[in-house]
Amino acid sequence: MTDQDYMLERARGLRQAMTIEEQALWYRYLRKHPLHWYRQRVIGEYIVDFYCRAAALVVELDGSQHGESDVCYADQIRDRKLEAEGLRVLRFSNPEVRYHLERVCQAIEDAVREKVRSCGA
Repeated sequence: MTDQDYMLERARGLRQAMTIEEQALWYRYLRKHPLHWYRQRVIGEYIVDFYCRAAALVVELDGSQHGESDVCYADQIRDRKLEAEGLRVLRFSNPEVRYHLERVCQAIEDAVREKVRSCGA
């Protein structure tokens, strides 16, 4: 099995085992969004939670382990690499999604609109 095959298989497994917060964001907002969104998409060496190609936008939902210093540092490196590819990365904690889903959706929508405006569409 190649590295790419492994990543694709892992992404498939993550789609089937979405967290409650990922399910909420997907089923209540992103799945019905006018732009196409992917769940658990392989981008380079990473699997991102949600990705919109048209908006060059990645949305990551962070569980409690993301507050640990080594994971936080790895997230920063990951974000920089994705941003170097021309992507914008938005991060939200699971409690933000759980308790303030409307605010999270609005922040995503604002980022999408900003991208569309900057492209002159």
